[in-house]
Amino acid sequence: MNYARFARAQVESIKKTVGRGTAISALSGGVDSAVTTALAHKALGSRMKVIFIDDGLMRQDEPETVKKAFARLGIRVTIIEAADRFFRALKGLTDPEEKRKAFRDTFYKVFGKAVADSGAQFLLQGTIAADIIETKKGVKTQHNVLDQIGISAKRGYGFVTIEPLKTLFKPDVRKVGKMLGLPAIMYQRMPFPGPGLSCRVIGEVTPPRVEIVRQACRIVEEETAKFKKFQAFGVLMADQATGVTQDGRRRFGDIIAVRCVDSENAITATATKLPWAALDRIHKRITREIPSVSKVLYDLTSKPPSTIEYI
Repeated sequence: MNYARFARAQVESIKKTVGRGTAISALSGGVDSAVTTALAHKALGSRMKVIFIDDGLMRQDEPETVKKAFARLGIRVTIIEAADRFFRALKGLTDPEEKRKAFRDTFYKVFGKAVADSGAQFLLQGTIAADIIETKKGVKTQHNVLDQIGISAKRGYGFVTIEPLKTLFKPDVRKVGKMLGLPAIMYQRMPFPGPGLSCRVIGEVTPPRVEIVRQACRIVEEETAKFKKFQAFGVLMADQATGVTQDGRRRFGDIIAVRCVDSENAITATATKLPWAALDRIHKRITREIPSVSKVLYDLTSKPPSTIEYI
């Protein structure tokens, strides 16, 4: 694939679609949205506004990190604080599909208002081929797939979506990002789900539970940084397990499942064969740094039959 030719074609397509209008790019900090934002910046310049929704479900210090990274590229990012709205929408929900759909509806309502307030008519987002395939097959609803499942963004949320990467899988998206001159720390980042850490909380999503899994994900990322893998993270399970305190008393504590996989395109995946020493460090750090956790597990399941994320 000629990545320079692909980028030029998408830049011209964005220019033609937007015309003399304006657009908003939905930036999450992930590879796909970063590459989409870079393409849109080349196409529209100052007629593109970049918005990052702080939904309360991001990795440690994500909003500030993303804003600073894009500032170095000359791209201004506006952060919208919306955590309360997302937690209200997710309150009481435990079914994975219900949680994904609640996130999707809240996400587009927040962006719909941002688009309306700005006077823009278009929303650029980093939908890729794997998102569309999994949604159409019914594996799980990806929040950024609308028209492919019969939802019109224009009718439902007040704007038209532009998806310049929807024919690509993750490896090609990374190569486009590299060709565009994005820093390696951006185009080489591990995938992160659109609904954020809500995908890594089994059961109800609440601020305290999200904070537990945020810390677990940070530890897993730090301890697997030197190993080659596609994705690595922690998951907070719904049940609790019996543990013991230092003085021998019984207690019930949280369960963290550690997930680390190898994959090319996220359609299939296998568990990474991490060294025992690495797994030992991970479980010791999690139980030491997150006092509520009494048990740490390592997930060996391939995709299929499992998915990479838990919901």
